[in-house]
Amino acid sequence: MLVAYWIVAGFLALTYLVVGGIKVAMDRQKLRAMWPWTGDLRPATVRLIGVLEILGALGLVLPVLTGIAEWLAVAAAVGLVIVPLGGLVVHVRRGEGSQVAPNVVLAAVAVAAVWLGVAAL
Repeated sequence: MLVAYWIVAGFLALTYLVVGGIKVAMDRQKLRAMWPWTGDLRPATVRLIGVLEILGALGLVLPVLTGIAEWLAVAAAVGLVIVPLGGLVVHVRRGEGSQVAPNVVLAAVAVAAVWLGVAAL
């Protein structure tokens, strides 16, 4: 179970480190060109989402690597279930049906991380 957790957590961590990093580091115009939905939110809100994604990614990995407060990895996975569900709401409201599937997949993978984390840790 621990190997399966690392596979799932590694995928999620890498994904959220990249997209969170983009939201934190990229300027507003480039973000809006890449992800039009970012124009509907205040820049501080987009940056906050990015920071939360990065913290969630680190939370999936660091507690298990260090052996300190491993339950935090499960808490991070729960948080990363909520993030794509929020994204799903934004995309449905904007009529962006093509963005539903990626959010559903990320939510499902995060649910798997929760389940595997509870079973393995």
